[in-house]
Amino acid sequence: MPKMKTKSSAKKRFKVTASGRVVAGQAGKRHGMIKRSTKFIRTARGTTILSKSDEKIVKSYMPYAR
Repeated sequence: MPKMKTKSSAKKRFKVTASGRVVAGQAGKRHGMIKRSTKFIRTARGTTILSKSDEKIVKSYMPYAR
């Protein structure tokens, strides 16, 4: 059986932590930030942990992730 391929778009956008959770950058930061609150802008700098349902989908794109 041939090797399974990892989706290149997924490996650029997501990271799997040592505990197995999937981390992604905060969405909604490309434009329109002038009307956002200061609190949103501050928290959007970091990353977010995906929900269990989204995590399952992303992990199927990356078969060799931990």
